[in-house]
Amino acid sequence: MSSHSSARPPAARVVLLTGPSGSGKTSLAALTGLPVLNLDDFYKECTDPTLPQLPEGGGADWDSPLSWDAAAAVAAVEALCRTGRTTVPVYDISVSARVGETSLDLAGAALFIAEGIFAADVIAGCRSAGLLADALCLRGRPTTTFRRRLARDLREGRKSAPYLVRRGLRLLRNERTIVARHSALGAHPCAKPEALARISAVRSADAVGETVRS
Repeated sequence: MSSHSSARPPAARVVLLTGPSGSGKTSLAALTGLPVLNLDDFYKECTDPTLPQLPEGGGADWDSPLSWDAAAAVAAVEALCRTGRTTVPVYDISVSARVGETSLDLAGAALFIAEGIFAADVIAGCRSAGLLADALCLRGRPTTTFRRRLARDLREGRKSAPYLVRRGLRLLRNERTIVARHSALGAHPCAKPEALARISAVRSADAVGETVRS
């Protein structure tokens, strides 16, 4: 976070939405009707020499936070909070590369969602800069998450089927550990109904605050 920009009150705040891959973050974010920043678009490219690797030649470990450009993601969150707009990369998971960029404009919204599997890793920075409205970690039954994730990844052709099955089984075994890590970083673990209720409460509080200020 830049010290210069952090001296000014933000025009908007962010709800960080994290959780295991396949937990329903994207669909929940869409239900809120708020602008959404997709943090998974900040993955590093497959040619990046800093990509962490799976053991025994399994390829890049895309579930490690080290496979993600946290600094660029934080910069995008701050730009949205301070100016209401930013440019974000478009990432194609099937080829593990950025294939373009797009603009995201809050259009005057005072709250937005930033969702992704590594969102918890920027909680501390957003909170210290006064940008954080809430941080949530979606959780559910690991077996349900496994089925939902595998069906989505196969449908979208994100990787080869054998890779997706191996990854899915690994994440199934590690799901409770993943949720515990997100919780330790400051995300509130909850199911979809509670997450929607908390986001609604933040919106209501912000609306009241805006009325008082005006």
